[in-house]
Amino acid sequence: MLKKILLLASLALVAAAADVSGKWVAQIPGRDGQTRETTYNFKADGAALKGTMSGFQRNQIDISDGKIDGDKISFVVKMEFNGNAIEMKYSGVVAGDEIKMKRSTQRGEQEFTAKRAK
Repeated sequence: MLKKILLLASLALVAAAADVSGKWVAQIPGRDGQTRETTYNFKADGAALKGTMSGFQRNQIDISDGKIDGDKISFVVKMEFNGNAIEMKYSGVVAGDEIKMKRSTQRGEQEFTAKRAK
């Protein structure tokens, strides 16, 4: 009986996971005051989040360490810029067709909203 309860509870958690699969677009503020369009292509795989980010230097970059926990997502993007390794940590809360995102780097944090592409 306990096994059935645990199975039902775990299925309920998976069912409650945010629907993030698909294309999302965000206008991210840059250091120069201008915004840069960034596109995220997400694929939910249970509690794992996979996908790519593009827009930064027009390259498509794989995300890593992606997680989905209810309406919360998180992932990491690793890249190289001018010979320097950069790691950006993203976290967000999904609400319908929007994700309130936070990006953390060595330089600080930025907040922005990604919207589901139609």
